[in-house]
Amino acid sequence: MKFTQLIRNVSLLGARLRAAPAPVKGDDELLSSLLTMAWFVEARDPYTGGHLWRVAQFCELLAEKTGFDSAEVARIALGGFVHDLGKIGIPDAVLRKPGPLSDDEYAVIKTHPDIGYRMLEAHPLASLVSDAVWMHHETPDGRGYPKGLRGTEISAMAAITGICDAFDAMTSSRPYRAGMPQEKALGIIGKNLGKQFDAHYGELFIQLGEAGRLTPVIGHTDHGIPLHICQMCGPTVVVRQLNTVGDHVFCPSCGTDYELQKAPNEAAFQLVSTGRVGTAQDLSPAPDLQLIADLAHRTAQQIRLPDAAKVR
Repeated sequence: MKFTQLIRNVSLLGARLRAAPAPVKGDDELLSSLLTMAWFVEARDPYTGGHLWRVAQFCELLAEKTGFDSAEVARIALGGFVHDLGKIGIPDAVLRKPGPLSDDEYAVIKTHPDIGYRMLEAHPLASLVSDAVWMHHETPDGRGYPKGLRGTEISAMAAITGICDAFDAMTSSRPYRAGMPQEKALGIIGKNLGKQFDAHYGELFIQLGEAGRLTPVIGHTDHGIPLHICQMCGPTVVVRQLNTVGDHVFCPSCGTDYELQKAPNEAAFQLVSTGRVGTAQDLSPAPDLQLIADLAHRTAQQIRLPDAAKVR
């Protein structure tokens, strides 16, 4: 999806966002436009369903653990949700490759923080989250990208986002490998404190994991909703808060049509294949308006928007 097409889609969603279950007005609407842009970028990759939500949740937990005030916690969580905006400029052949990247392909991936930063510049909320977008792959030892920043040159928002992004990548499944256990991922973070990961925030994140605070987020796409398994592709199917028994959901990778039925324990859904494949309309990305509206509303209650954002 080209950047101009992304912006067009966001504009067309304006009326739908205003009609979302949680009314979106004023600051909520401005925040929703930013979140929707990020959501469309994530929708390009069928194997990262819920990644932005999970990173935002991990960021919120870590910012709270660090002792930031409620406004800064909300801002860091927002940064976690939008950190991958720049992946809109990465070709599908690289972004959706079902296997490890070559050196040349990795060089392409490494351009996404700069792309995201440039993309974000025109948005009135850029100053709130630009650090997360531009610096989340910088590392304390100076071996990160795009600028090779070191230590205190990396903001708290970026350092926290980088830890949470890496942890979700390690614990999430891809076509070529299963997600690793939480304990192994935390161990990798622990071995790389002060090198790949900020030592202070990394240690606090490990403490969250040891206390069981990360477990309800791992493998989920919203509170209490796990990423569901496609029989062909693995954990790729997203179920939303507003879905009910009898609804149809689709694998974003192979298009398999599933009907939602109650699981035997009545506490969750189970997916039952219909034997069909979704139509082009079924498979067209549609943002989770409830999730976006709820997150925008919660954030707007905590954050004072920049003065530039209020001129509209």
